[in-house]
Amino acid sequence: MTLQDLLPDDTAMGPLTLRVGDLLGQTRYYTEALRLAVIEDGADAVVLGRRGAAVLRLEAAPHLRLPPRGAAGLFHTALLFEDRADLAAAVASAARHGLGTYVGSADHLVSEAFYFTDPEGNGIELYVDRPRDSWTWTGDGRGTRSVVMDNLPLPPRDYLDRHLTEDAVEQAESKAVGVGHVHLQVGDVGTAHGFYVDVLGFERTAGWHDQALFVSAGGYHHHMAMNVWNSRGAGPRKDTLGLGEVLLRVPSADEVGALADRLAHAGVARHHTGAELRFEDPWRNRLRVAADDASGGIA
Repeated sequence: MTLQDLLPDDTAMGPLTLRVGDLLGQTRYYTEALRLAVIEDGADAVVLGRRGAAVLRLEAAPHLRLPPRGAAGLFHTALLFEDRADLAAAVASAARHGLGTYVGSADHLVSEAFYFTDPEGNGIELYVDRPRDSWTWTGDGRGTRSVVMDNLPLPPRDYLDRHLTEDAVEQAESKAVGVGHVHLQVGDVGTAHGFYVDVLGFERTAGWHDQALFVSAGGYHHHMAMNVWNSRGAGPRKDTLGLGEVLLRVPSADEVGALADRLAHAGVARHHTGAELRFEDPWRNRLRVAADDASGGIA
């Protein structure tokens, strides 16, 4: 793979779209439990975020059903916080307002993370990165690097005791948060590698046997991940609640055009408007790549 085949180093995740059955209830969860603010409020969709920057778009789809547990789709959306105090404030609020939605926590070496589910079963990771100069990378001698990650204990009560502050709680809505990465459920890891690395242009950063794949641009630990822990053998998604669209942001329309060419070469159906590119992965997860130098939002 050449540099021309890779996504640019400053690729970033944009706001994620979720299709929800109960727009009011889901909006209440994300504003009250996760303390996101309503940026745009419509009859059929609500945009949530902080400091005027969108994080999630909730799209009303009351006619759809929840997906089966083993179906391809969203594993979790990972919201990245600026520091440990901000993360602790979010975790405390989520635990207090979303009783029964806490799933677990882990020290991943590159990050510290807490896991929840929203009222419709969509996974959520709340996390903070450790400094990049503390990450460990290993090589295979052929130019391929992997970042060292783990799943070490991260007791929530101890974490809150050490990092939760009154200022962080009081100022939560004024602190930045964004989508750090998106983790998908897929049918098999080999096909995911063929699409997300060989075609889309991410670099592989880590893996777990044939069970999970982590990919990124620009040396991040991962912008996206795919696993088969619940979904091995899953085929293309049906029209269900859950994941609506994954948005990737690249610097300019030139990068969008380069990706459009790679998709065309691979025979992937796509809709290219110049500044934006829409397509689906092998499991019908919808993706959009948009240029930051364009004026388009997330709608």
